Amino acid sequence: MTPLGAKLRAMREARGISLKEMAAALNVSSAYLSALEHGRRGVPTSFLLHRIIAFFNVIWDEAEELQRLSEISDPKVTIDTGGMTPEATEFTNRLRDNIDRLDPEDIKFLRDELVKRSGRKRV
Repeated sequence: MTPLGAKLRAMREARGISLKEMAAALNVSSAYLSALEHGRRGVPTSFLLHRIIAFFNVIWDEAEELQRLSEISDPKVTIDTGGMTPEATEFTNRLRDNIDRLDPEDIKFLRDELVKRSGRKRV
């Protein structure tokens, strides 16, 4: 599941809206919406994201949060380490080969450490 997918599912369930109801309102298939929630589909188009924001009738802060979550929710990431240090390439390949073996707590720790060390604000 992606960060955006988890948020959409939580918002939908908190409002008592079924997957079918939301899909019909957005004019997408329930299979597509389910795949989006579960991270089996890529990031939605900006047009669809705006329709989702309108569907939930959210305030600015929550709309901005959905936009930020969308930006970090691509389930099929490609990283080009050409021109970077050998350590960056090694790190990227080790992550690719081992991410499925890490516990959720370890992933959260590594994510938080990366955000902290890169000087970016956590989203």
